[in-house]
Amino acid sequence: MGIKKHAAWVLAILWAVLLTMDPALAVESEKVLIGVTGGQAKISGEKLSAAQQAAEKEALNVAVQNAFASLVSRQVFGANLEFLYGRILPRASDYVITYRVMGGVQHKGYYLVGVESKINLELLEKHLTDARILNAATDKPVILFLIAEQTPDDLLPRYWWGNNPEPYTSLSETIILEQMVQDRFKTVGSGPDRPSPSLYNIRFSSIYDAEAAMALGRALKADMVVLGKAGAQESMNRTVDGKIFDGEIELKVYDLNSGKEVMVSVNRAAAKSTEGKEGARGAISEISVMAAQDLSQKIDAFWTQNLRRENSFILTISGENFLPRFLDLKKRLNEIQEIENLQPKEIGSDNAVMEIVFKGSPEQFSDAVMLKTFVGFGIEVAKVTDQTVSIRFVEKKEELPPANDSGGEQKIGE
Repeated sequence: MGIKKHAAWVLAILWAVLLTMDPALAVESEKVLIGVTGGQAKISGEKLSAAQQAAEKEALNVAVQNAFASLVSRQVFGANLEFLYGRILPRASDYVITYRVMGGVQHKGYYLVGVESKINLELLEKHLTDARILNAATDKPVILFLIAEQTPDDLLPRYWWGNNPEPYTSLSETIILEQMVQDRFKTVGSGPDRPSPSLYNIRFSSIYDAEAAMALGRALKADMVVLGKAGAQESMNRTVDGKIFDGEIELKVYDLNSGKEVMVSVNRAAAKSTEGKEGARGAISEISVMAAQDLSQKIDAFWTQNLRRENSFILTISGENFLPRFLDLKKRLNEIQEIENLQPKEIGSDNAVMEIVFKGSPEQFSDAVMLKTFVGFGIEVAKVTDQTVSIRFVEKKEELPPANDSGGEQKIGE
């Protein structure tokens, strides 16, 4: 076999491996992301080893970028490209726990490589949280789930709230919460330490009392409440070797800010009862998976749109060496696309007052400003309310520790 044919064959195998891998990688645990990425680098002269190293570095950059994307929503990812390329990728090796080169080949003046890596999600998440990019209160809502459940063996629906609750483990709630947490929503009032509504002087007039459910959600600092019922019953349809069970789940979603019902999710499925598998639970499992996917998409879309409502508030700015720093800040504010209008009201020698019209909340505005970088100074958000944001100029401080000079990279299995 000729050299060109051999190279082409190796190249085909390499990229076949990469293309068959999930580009979003796989979560080994909540703290590690594993997967395969590719990289390429131009070969300059005889410097093959330099091209190999550059290609490996690009592949690891892609892995870290994938990890970044796995931690935030699409909207947050797009809004923070400056932070990704300016603060994260230049020190990508800090987030690489281990990696191994799966294969490499020269092709048309380039060196191509496939790399399997383990990325430290815990460290990346910490840095994103420190930078106020990860903020569940703004990026994703906090949700209280109240899902009653009834199978053919239950005379009445089972629930943990209301007047006569019965302790139970809800299959539908377990499945839905697992998916919602995986999609980075936060939940309250779940698990063994469920709150008793009576502790907050809340009384449910019925299982599906929406007003009481929203009151409990507000007491638990939730943003939204999901209230409804999941159940399964024997179907009129019959089979020779088993029974058919029809499952149905209907969930109503309430926004606690407006106090209104904002969406409904209804899903139905059927499951056959066979040896070793209970049909009713199988039907509930199927409808719960469908409901989780439906809720995740609908709530994410609603929350993103809800967060971007136009708001007007006052921005106050103060600090030393005020004028040049104020001009620099104003220039950076003009880069924030969500600012609809920026109107100075007062400008002094060491302070200024401005009126801001922003597509989002004052807290989101302060988060966006904190992501901006300045030469020779930094900013501190001193106060955020529904009507005001206060900013002070401070002396420059490093928010992230310097990159590890020892490299942070370790090849395994070479």
